Amino acid sequence: MVMKSPSGVKKPATVSLRGESLKSRQEEHLFPPFPPLPPFAPIPHEEALIALVMAGQPTMAGIIALLNRFFVALHESNRRLAADIKNHQGDLDNFVYDIRKAFFDLTKEHLLPFDAVYRGRPIFPIREDDSIYISLAAFREHLLGKTLKEVFGKAKHPERIFVGAVVQNCFGVEFTCKTGAQVVGKNKQGRDMTKVSDAPPDANGIEEFCGDENFKKYCDAGQVRALYVNETESLGPAVARYHASKLWGGETYFVQVDSHLEFTTDWDSKYIAEAQAAKSYPKAVLSAYPPGFGDYGDGPFRESLGAKLCSCEFSTNAVEQQIIRVNMGGSYHKADSRPKQIPFMAAGFFFARSELLVDMPFDPVLPWCFMGEEIALSMRAWTSGWNIYAPRKNLIAHQYRPGRMGLPKFWGTVGRLFGEPGPGINTKLQRRMLMRVKNLVGYPEANKENMNQRDDSNILLEIDHYGMGKARTREAYLEFAGIDPQKQTCKHLAWCVNGDYE
Repeated sequence: MVMKSPSGVKKPATVSLRGESLKSRQEEHLFPPFPPLPPFAPIPHEEALIALVMAGQPTMAGIIALLNRFFVALHESNRRLAADIKNHQGDLDNFVYDIRKAFFDLTKEHLLPFDAVYRGRPIFPIREDDSIYISLAAFREHLLGKTLKEVFGKAKHPERIFVGAVVQNCFGVEFTCKTGAQVVGKNKQGRDMTKVSDAPPDANGIEEFCGDENFKKYCDAGQVRALYVNETESLGPAVARYHASKLWGGETYFVQVDSHLEFTTDWDSKYIAEAQAAKSYPKAVLSAYPPGFGDYGDGPFRESLGAKLCSCEFSTNAVEQQIIRVNMGGSYHKADSRPKQIPFMAAGFFFARSELLVDMPFDPVLPWCFMGEEIALSMRAWTSGWNIYAPRKNLIAHQYRPGRMGLPKFWGTVGRLFGEPGPGINTKLQRRMLMRVKNLVGYPEANKENMNQRDDSNILLEIDHYGMGKARTREAYLEFAGIDPQKQTCKHLAWCVNGDYE
């Protein structure tokens, strides 16, 4: 049965859960419910739900349907481009241009109009119930299920935890799954020799988590939201995190983390207390590079004094195109009474109130980029009036993976898809897109005039909406962080190392 909304768009009838009306639960936007399994399940009344989202009446199912429609269109576009490879032999630059243009066209058609509807306001009302949303972007991640068990199993209030996972897997459909570049020996010069081999379809971490009787209740309660993406449509971590941000459902706090983590006991209440201890709360962002861990079950989690993101450098790696890389440059040595300010955010962990999503909406126009995300987040948050803080204790740990482990990388998938195995074609795509970050920072070669002369105007698509905030200036941030884009230098920040600013 369907009923008409006030705008005349057909709307699925109200659903009840356990005899309670949705109005009494104040969670109407989470219905009709959309379970996290199976992958790629059809959504009833899909077109009507998308129309309602675009009319300013969002539901989680409608948003997932809209994002699915984008990825279906991208899949078809990629198939056409891949089939056209032979016509581009010897003309790789034009082929790369066509790939970029196809992405821009689909983003203009599906994503930018969606964002425009909710510009300047949250998609859903922010609940004041200390709920926490965890944004997880997982590329062929074999530890996703274990990470989810850590998230819920170690929380003091798991009933307040909600997860949105963008699961980018090889499902073994249309393409043979492959490993990453695995080390298979040494050559005569003593250098590693690598090989990419066939592999089975990836394990689904959502299925591992929801199939566990200890955790199934959280999936049944709608606390796990999943968007499934074929690996061939993976566009890098920045875009995956854009999509994960759209699975937020009105929770009080927004947390972005990687999908291979270990958590301390009561991590949720401890991070809330730490955020509230920051002098500029509620406009405070906690962020850090977590310490590493070897494997789950190696021993109990040991909380340690937090490290500070106090330094940066302009990369000298040719692939990274002189982009700014954030580094640690100090740590807490005592029990300070408050968290201390730092100038940088880590993409792999930050914790803030969800108003951050309004002031700093995620940018959908950073495809194929592995670097540049962190300086963009830092500048955008700070110029939007949010101070960034290092948490005084490490409450999570990250599994850092050396390249020799041979895990799949998204740039390998991009290369195979477009007939150029290896990172080469993704490097070309990334090189142009990094100009968007450089424009944000203020690199002289990336100003709008130079970009327009190079016919790269699409790279700055909607940059005013996904760029600097209005509370503070770019120049003020660069001085605060000690960055000189013209000389490509980063100063030593004694104030950050010493913890001078609360």
